[in-house]
Amino acid sequence: MKFFRFLFFLCAIASWGTGAFAAAVLQEYLPEAVASDLVPDADSFGPIRSDLAVAPVMKGGETIAWAFITSDFVGTTGYSGKPIHSLVAVDNNARIVGVQLVKHSEPIVLIGIPEAKVKALVEGYTGLDLLAEAKAGGTAHEVDIISGATVTVMVIDDSIIRSGLKVARALGLGGLAPEQADGGPRFEMDPDATAPADWFEAEGDGTVRRLSLDVGQVNAAFAAHTDARARERALTQPPETLFIELQAALVSAPPIAEGLLGSAEAANLKAWLKEGENAIALMGRGLYSFKGSGYVRGGIFDRVVLIQDDVSVRFRDRDHRRLSGLAAAGAPDFTEKDLFRIPANVGFDPARPFRIQLLVQREVGPTEKVFHTFDLGYQLPQKYLRAMASASAPSPSEAVSVADRNEGAAQAELWKRIWMDSKLKIVVLGVMLTVLTGVFFFQTFAVRNERLFYVFRIGFLTVTLVFLGWYANAQLSVVNLMALFGSLVNGFSWQAFLLDPLTFILWFAVAAALLFWGRGAYCGWLCPFGALQELTNQIARKLRIPQWTLPWGLHERLWPIKYMIFLGLFGVSLVSVEQAELLAEVEPFKTAIILKFLRAWPFVAYAAALLIAGLFVERFYCRYLCPLGAALAIPARLRMFDWLKRYHECGNPCQTCANQCPVQSIHPTGEINPNECINCLHCQVLYQSETTCPVVIKKLKRREKLAESTPPGPRRPSIGQPTVTRATVSEV
Repeated sequence: MKFFRFLFFLCAIASWGTGAFAAAVLQEYLPEAVASDLVPDADSFGPIRSDLAVAPVMKGGETIAWAFITSDFVGTTGYSGKPIHSLVAVDNNARIVGVQLVKHSEPIVLIGIPEAKVKALVEGYTGLDLLAEAKAGGTAHEVDIISGATVTVMVIDDSIIRSGLKVARALGLGGLAPEQADGGPRFEMDPDATAPADWFEAEGDGTVRRLSLDVGQVNAAFAAHTDARARERALTQPPETLFIELQAALVSAPPIAEGLLGSAEAANLKAWLKEGENAIALMGRGLYSFKGSGYVRGGIFDRVVLIQDDVSVRFRDRDHRRLSGLAAAGAPDFTEKDLFRIPANVGFDPARPFRIQLLVQREVGPTEKVFHTFDLGYQLPQKYLRAMASASAPSPSEAVSVADRNEGAAQAELWKRIWMDSKLKIVVLGVMLTVLTGVFFFQTFAVRNERLFYVFRIGFLTVTLVFLGWYANAQLSVVNLMALFGSLVNGFSWQAFLLDPLTFILWFAVAAALLFWGRGAYCGWLCPFGALQELTNQIARKLRIPQWTLPWGLHERLWPIKYMIFLGLFGVSLVSVEQAELLAEVEPFKTAIILKFLRAWPFVAYAAALLIAGLFVERFYCRYLCPLGAALAIPARLRMFDWLKRYHECGNPCQTCANQCPVQSIHPTGEINPNECINCLHCQVLYQSETTCPVVIKKLKRREKLAESTPPGPRRPSIGQPTVTRATVSEV
């Protein structure tokens, strides 16, 4: 799905308000573009407008479309923390008539994924109707995901749709109204308006709006569906049977809340809503539930969505409350009565019309469904509104500030959507981190049974490889750390960091682990490629492939290579991050983990060679070549605790642990090198072994002799003297 996720990187949001600055990106790329390649039959581009970063696309002296660069209007960034620049042309009917990918900084994503495939995806937006997108809140189309580049595709989609809508609104294409138009009076809710006297008055003056559907209407709607199975599974109730009656009211207007809900419930609602938030009440009855049961499993009410122009709000369980009853006299008996909160940062204007879109589903197979939507339109009656005091036009700095806030809110919505789609993966990763933390904190007990611990470790590494690596693509990279330095120098934003939830969580877990256990918590347990090396080596051992132990002198001279590789990459990144990303292919992670060896043969041969070397020398790549391991080892020297237990005899004369360490991180003198240790805990297994550790064996023999020399018969120990038993040997 995803690859190397840039952590802390430049995501500074540009100022979109001034024409001269906004035109900078278009000015850079427009001279290189060919008009006919972007829009068929076009012959040239006109001059860039001074007030907006757009240029006319000309044919025979007439303007047939408007061209712009997406990054001039939206600041959504990709993995590299930089915008993905697409050249888009929109005609006078607000239809996209041409798209080209002109510049990206995503080599760590697109190396291995044919760039032609990504360009074809971008060009596939040609023909998209922005009027339909405006009505559906940007959700009228399907996003074509490319495996291995999910987040990149979502960033491209977000950039094209939002920038296209901004340009179409600014130019009034297709009849779209400009955002925050100055023409005409502006209104706000009037808290002093009169509350409706009863339900009859509320329905009559439009305080409450209704959508009523019977079985006949729903069957007729599905009869026109392209899937014939939808017609075959028509509802069998009489046509006049009530399918659903859905009623809505904007209860964030104080008079409406007072009249419909009553004083007590209105006070509770006011306390629930924060500044700038709104709320609607939805009431329903009939055969069909507007809530369904999906929100119980996923936390999202997927049958209703609020749409206002290009703003769409999907409600989550945290923004939901049940209504115990309605206070208005004459209110019908509804089976469902609920409040839904509208967040303050989504751009919703309660004074303007909006609609509630109801999604009706029909099962056409054991696991298949088809859908049809119905709209309930709502406009707050004029009696609840009052004209806003006329204000002077905002200064350029104020306009930029507002634009930046709106852009930040849109980007936040993108990463929140990605997090919601990754809930299962987040839960599994959370369980893995919790289990691993427990093993480290209680390692004495965890490693007591050598066989069980071996099975646990192999099982954990298998989950790391299959789930974190091949399924979730949560493989960290040295590129992340180069990006961290770039962000600290150029400016930091959470937006790029939060685009990948698993990487976000993993890096925070690694940062904490460095202080407690060093780099081994990640390298030894959570690195998918490290897991692949160890698992293949274990298979090699079962097949009796000989294992090579390098002479200590040679081994000690080889492990600094990875530090030199890291420093070289870091130095190159100071000049060109893109070049450093290309050189970071010294990491075989993308080939072996992300693309699962489906790549050009030189990359596959390189990764295979490393794995083959690892069959003879366990974790060959980790020991000598991994720049990420080298980078993590540097801050790991600041760790606060030394958890690995040692005896005085370790190293002199005993060499058991040093000889059996899988990565030769134990010096012949007995010290453990924390820079090379992967925290596999094998030395802790040996530390308690009654069959391998000479120190433990010697203590056991001494106690056996003591037990043999003790006369038979009961004997009470002296006060304060512990009873010596075999069970206490492992605690020595």
